[in-house]
Amino acid sequence: MAGSMKDIKLRIKSVESTMQITKAMELVASSKMRRAKERVERSRPYFEVLYGALTDIAAADIELRSPYLQKREVRRTLLVVIAGDRGLAGGYNSNIFKLAEAQPGEVTVLPIGKRTVEYFQRRGAALFTDEYTRAADLSVGDCFQAARAVSAAFLRGEFDAVKICYTRFASMLTQTAQVLDVLPMALPEAEKSARRSLIQYEPSCEEVFDAAIPEYIAGLLYSALCESLASELAARRTAMDAASKNAAEMIEQLNLYYNRARQAAITQEITEIVAGAEH
Repeated sequence: MAGSMKDIKLRIKSVESTMQITKAMELVASSKMRRAKERVERSRPYFEVLYGALTDIAAADIELRSPYLQKREVRRTLLVVIAGDRGLAGGYNSNIFKLAEAQPGEVTVLPIGKRTVEYFQRRGAALFTDEYTRAADLSVGDCFQAARAVSAAFLRGEFDAVKICYTRFASMLTQTAQVLDVLPMALPEAEKSARRSLIQYEPSCEEVFDAAIPEYIAGLLYSALCESLASELAARRTAMDAASKNAAEMIEQLNLYYNRARQAAITQEITEIVAGAEH
């Protein structure tokens, strides 16, 4: 009985130690959330302004024939996959990987994030580059560098389509893994005709449009990165909160078992004392 009580006591201490870690991780994620949400809110208008500018340029020339707009049979796809640098974030990483694996055809991956690089390296996937191993450390400059490389590869015909696989941040409780089509860029014909622009672009609409596309892709990358980082923190905070609550319930249950074992031991000792006195 004493051995059983000792085992329960050690188990309680172990769970308490784990709960301290999960509580600390929850607090860290919570402290970073405010800044991450602000980045998301700032990045969304940036993308919208970029898209509006490209639409205006296209509206100035309804005969625009940019290579970035030309649709062709999709045989090879470049998939930019953004996931986390660490685990312990519930289904955040696994949901992205499942969505990426579900993409049809021949896929080359541009992984962003340590877990993403490791995941696709283990599976022997074709990688565009593996230099973006720290999603949390990526800057706007890194996004522009990646966007220029992706744009150049698309123009060379290495890929027929470019997509971004990321997690959209909706709220602290809701984050959705989704795929965003990037190239070839789709401009609604109705919107082009309705917004016919009177602005003259030099040297031509097509050249200005083509020059702006890498900026547009960089904006998309940065926006998707901000959304993903905020989603990771929210998912980790939720997961650690659930883990802390489960640990508290386990400690309560173990304390109940310990008290029962202690009560049984005391009862047994009293019984033995009484039995000895009778003899």
